[in-house]
Amino acid sequence: MVVFSAAGEVDRPSDAMSSSEPAEEDVRKPACPSPMMNLATFLRTLIFFIIFLCFKFPEVISLNVGGTFFTTRLSTLRRYEDTMLAAMFSGRHYIPRDADGRYFIDRDGTYFGDILNFLREGELPHRDRVRAVHREAQYYSIGPLLDNLEDIQPLTGEKVRQAFLDLMPYYKDNLERIVEIAKRRAMQKKARFAKLKICVYKEEMPITPYERPLFNSLRFERSESEAKFFEHHCEVDVSFGPWEAVADVYDLLHCIVGDLAERGIAAEQQCIGVCDKHLINHYYCKRPIYEFKITWW
Repeated sequence: MVVFSAAGEVDRPSDAMSSSEPAEEDVRKPACPSPMMNLATFLRTLIFFIIFLCFKFPEVISLNVGGTFFTTRLSTLRRYEDTMLAAMFSGRHYIPRDADGRYFIDRDGTYFGDILNFLREGELPHRDRVRAVHREAQYYSIGPLLDNLEDIQPLTGEKVRQAFLDLMPYYKDNLERIVEIAKRRAMQKKARFAKLKICVYKEEMPITPYERPLFNSLRFERSESEAKFFEHHCEVDVSFGPWEAVADVYDLLHCIVGDLAERGIAAEQQCIGVCDKHLINHYYCKRPIYEFKITWW
């Protein structure tokens, strides 16, 4: 029996029996993209390149950086090709303009003049502006300026200081504890300031024992059974130490007070004694205890 399809094609019986399964050649045949879709993509790409080739920045650029106005040459902004400014003024990106037609950059313009001075003549900022300009150089991805700034003070000194603080991975956590404890105590007492006891010690060993006066360096070897007698926690709010470095206790105290000041927190410290906990035989702790006074207003 012969069956005629709606399209007028003749189906053989064998085809009718396997009609539920797609033909092998139909499965392997890739879908053809729409000619109209290819044409639209091509036209969009063509328009983009036409705009890119025809658009040209003026030689003199007027800028509005966060409300501060600057004027510079286009070549200055493109001085280093791997920077954000060079990318912005490459013609590949849209840059908004303010009401007066200046190109607008949504960034604080306080230190943008220092950025331009480096791009123009390689001039570096004054020492008191180095940290702020370094942050701006990071934002604009100006690698040569970053390299120059990191080789002068105060950033060079900060590298050395950070190398010392890296010996104490808990330093930042302890700094946060100082702030939180001082804030909580001041609020509880409704006071303008709060006081904390902080232990800062460089050596793991206690002061030279009376019965072993020859060990002045405090670095003699102890067995594990002996070492456990010297493990204890001083009765203080926060404890720093020990560490292996030339920098001493006063250097760490300077770091603590300085880092609190960077956060706008005024701190004073003074030594009020030592931990007098008896450990074993004639051994006493003798770690120095400092009183920190945190003033909130």
